[in-house]
Amino acid sequence: MEIIKQITLDSECAVITANRVMLSDSTFNDVNMSNISITDANLSDLKIEGAQLGGAVFENIGMCPPDHPMYDPDAEQRPLLFEHCDLHKSKFVNCDLRGVELSGCNIEGLRINGILISELLTGRS
Repeated sequence: MEIIKQITLDSECAVITANRVMLSDSTFNDVNMSNISITDANLSDLKIEGAQLGGAVFENIGMCPPDHPMYDPDAEQRPLLFEHCDLHKSKFVNCDLRGVELSGCNIEGLRINGILISELLTGRS
């Protein structure tokens, strides 16, 4: 039987190391979590709002790779939503962007594989 502990930190400085813990339904508000590392985590339904993410790195995001014990070849990643985000000068490298939709976005200077998208849209490629 799992023992559930509720921990409240209020206006405290703490360095936390958590291994093999369940933090579902946790809330972090007005916190400094700079230089934090999250690995091998299920972050489904994660909501990040009003956060500064400058310098953040997202790697190997998606379903388990074939060599992982929980790999399911039929599993499908649920879509992500980026809304009202400043992603200028960000890079997406070796990413699966099939079916991605951009709407109401400033695409000035947006390049895909070195091709300026604004030129493609105006037919001047």
